[in-house]
Amino acid sequence: MAALQMLAVVAQFFLAASGAFDTAPNDESFQPHRALGGGIVLIAVLVTVVAAAARMPGRVIGMSGLVAGLAVVQFVIKGIATAVDGTAGGLVFGLHAVNGLAIVAVTGMIIRQARQPSGPDTQLPRPAMPARQAP
Repeated sequence: MAALQMLAVVAQFFLAASGAFDTAPNDESFQPHRALGGGIVLIAVLVTVVAAAARMPGRVIGMSGLVAGLAVVQFVIKGIATAVDGTAGGLVFGLHAVNGLAIVAVTGMIIRQARQPSGPDTQLPRPAMPARQAP
């Protein structure tokens, strides 16, 4: 599920870039980007619930929750940037991209952590080598 989340985040960057270079009005050109943003919040919450249900290490569960929180912060940043006019609003809105990069980084760490065995009991025992007999 974390890999699906990463795919959605990469698609989100694509939609942001295509919206930025679209000739349609801003509100219309960023509609797919906004819609997928809501989907990413839902995916992040699902990843957190599945990680907890699967009894993943606490670090993985925590990072999954962090991604959900960071995804919600994206909407907060947009709201603040819209409320602030001029250059300051543009600078605040720049945090939207930086926060998106943080989402990519944490999602990558989740994928890496989820693929690692959690302890020595998860490793399969090696078969014993038979003793060699003399001829």
